[in-house]
Order: sequence, then C-alpha cells, then structure tokens
Amino acid sequence: MINVPKGTKDILPQDSFKWQFVEQKARETAKLFGASEIRTPTFEHTEVFLRGVGETTDIVNKEMYTFLDKGGRSITLKPEGTAGIARAFVENGLSNSALPAKFFYLTPCFRYERPQAGRLREFHQFGVEFLGSHSADIDAETILLAKTFLDKVGIKGVTLYINSIGCKVCRKNYEDALKKYLLDNYDNLCPLCRDRLEKNPLRILDCKNDECKKITDGAPKIIDYICDDCSNHLDKVKTYLDIAGVEYKINPNIVRGLDYYTRTVFEFVSENIGAQGTVCGGGRYDGLIAQLGGTDTPGIGFAVGIERILLLLENTGVQIENTNKVKVYFAPMGEKESEKAFELVNELRANGISADFDHMGRGIKSQFKYADKIGAEFVAVIGSNELSLGEVKVKKMIDGSENTVKFTDFCDFIKKA
Repeated sequence: MINVPKGTKDILPQDSFKWQFVEQKARETAKLFGASEIRTPTFEHTEVFLRGVGETTDIVNKEMYTFLDKGGRSITLKPEGTAGIARAFVENGLSNSALPAKFFYLTPCFRYERPQAGRLREFHQFGVEFLGSHSADIDAETILLAKTFLDKVGIKGVTLYINSIGCKVCRKNYEDALKKYLLDNYDNLCPLCRDRLEKNPLRILDCKNDECKKITDGAPKIIDYICDDCSNHLDKVKTYLDIAGVEYKINPNIVRGLDYYTRTVFEFVSENIGAQGTVCGGGRYDGLIAQLGGTDTPGIGFAVGIERILLLLENTGVQIENTNKVKVYFAPMGEKESEKAFELVNELRANGISADFDHMGRGIKSQFKYADKIGAEFVAVIGSNELSLGEVKVKKMIDGSENTVKFTDFCDFIKKA
C-alpha cells in the first residue's frame, strides 16, 4: 500500500464541509472590506522567495521545497503567499490600477518542517494583501479584517498583539544595540543563532531554544529604538483600533519571521492549539514591491492557516453544520420504480434541491440505513402500489413523520418542507 507523504493529509468528505465553511467565511469577510481574489501559481522561480522572503530566514534556509525543472531552472513550491502576489503585482502592471489594490487568496503552501498539531508540510492559507497606502488606517483595517474573519468562524479567546519593527533607518540603530547585547552572551547562544548574529540578528528573537529565549528576554526592545515617524505611525494604528473597539496588547518581542516586514507587525494568539499558538500573523512590508523590481509601493497583509483554524474550532468545541447532506433520498422497490425515482430526482435537482436514489439494488431496510448514514432529511419510498397510484410515501428522518404525496406535487412539497 502506498501511503500519503509525511506531513500531508487527505481531506475526506466527513471533513471537507468544515473547510468549505471556513473558506466561505473568508470570502464573505474579504468582500466586506472590498478585497478581490487573486490566484498565483503553486510554484515560482526560486528568486521570488530569495529576494522577497529573505535569504537569512528559516523558510529559505531550511524549509523550502526547491528543485530544478527539466529546463534547469530553479523552481520552488510556494512557502507563503505574499511574495508571489507581489511578483504578480509587478509583472502585471497593477500599480497602474486603482490604489489601494485589495487582494485576498486561498492557497496551498509548502514547507519542509517537522509535522505537528496545526502544522503540516502541505498546509493552506487564507491571506489578504492591501497595496498602495502608507496610511496607518489601512494597517488597522487589515487587522480588523483578520479579527472579523476569526469572529465569523467562531474563534474565541484569542489575544491580539501588535508591535512596530521600525523602518530601515531606525532599525539599523536597534540592530547595532541588539548585536552588542548578544555578543556579550555569545557563548550561550545555540549554533544557529551564532550564525544568525552576523547575517540577521533579529532572527534570534524568533529562536525557540530555551537558552536563547532566556537571553532574548533581557535584550533591548525594538520599540524603544524606533524613530519619531514610526512611533507616530504606531500611535495612529492604535487610535484607529481604539475607534473600532479592537482590544490589543503591545508585545515588543514580535518581529515576525520574514525579512520583508517594516513598521506594524501583529499576531492573534491562542492558548488552545498547543505550543504553536499563533493563529494569524501579518504586518507592513513597504519595501517588498521595489525589491522585486516594481515601483516603490507600500503594502500590508496577513495570513491565517486553515488547518490551525479548524484545530482551534475543534479544541474549543465549536460545531460546524454539514450543509452538504442530501435533502431527499429515494428508496425504489424495483426497476420501474427506479426509473420513476430517477425522473423525480432529476426534477428536484433542476429546482436546486439535492437528491439521490439507490444505485446498489438494496432492500428497503438497507436503503433506510444508508439514507440515515448520509444524513438525508427525507426518504421517499416508491413501491409497486405507489407507482400504480402515482404517489410517493415520504418520511422525515428527524421525527419519523410521514406523508403521501402525488408525483406531480412532490417537488412543491419538498420546496415548502
């Protein structure tokens, strides 16, 4: 037997309706905020992620699925959604369209890492990217969109943390101070963080090593080094969040794991999905479009893992109704009865009502058992007597109530039921 690859998962019919629910809420929320769907390829030229995500990030260094295609070109399965959308924005000249450009996406992503609860090697994201505005109000609006989505799917008990990681100018001052502090603790850093110290010291703040965590707890905080412009920007973001009634906490340790972030960064965190508590994360990336060869265009966005959303809903006891069930299941008792059932099934479907009938030649008891398993709302029995009288016996499965309905009236009866 050939098994599913490690870190991937089949989404079976008993679960797919939950995914459809989350995806529907994502689309509904994005529409409320004026965002349109964008779809980019599952794989990109590797350079998109080297230049966009950053060569010093864990994603690029350790987690990307990169290979040479038959033409010898380096190709990478997308590890995240933003860089590909930025590439599409540049390549398709979308900077000439109405700004801000508001996009959302639902996409699979791929990272080679140790599978655990809520984290797979193939995973799926709902994300939003707003491009073209420097204003703090669009930062708040992006955060509000994320919160609205979480509210719509029924997520409770999450905490919003925000921070500013400054601009290129003030971040340089912080990196110098951080590097000096970390050099004093060099011997106690893990080997990976010693390497990061020269290449990108901010990444050390993301390290999960216990000893490194102890060291970074006492490190200088980036929020104490941001310039007046960045500080004012953060204050304005807070003002707009206050206006919207969104509760938040300042967390000076948030830096996010991607190199393209500037100024505002944020995370929604839950204690109900284990050690990997971040449900949704994002931030501003004002230099990314220019890095990929476009005109200097600011942007902000977020991504949320659908697997994590579903895990959180399960852990908090939120039930999602399966709306994919068949409304009417026909139980015919012979060949002629099956022909009539087939006719009525197609009439119902033509009127937008889900319907099915027996394809296995089962007896009547087995057909009722099958109808119960698939969650049919009604079972319509057609035997020889019903066929001769031109009627069907209908049983409502939830309460056992029965009705006898003429074939000609059956569709209207179900519509009103």
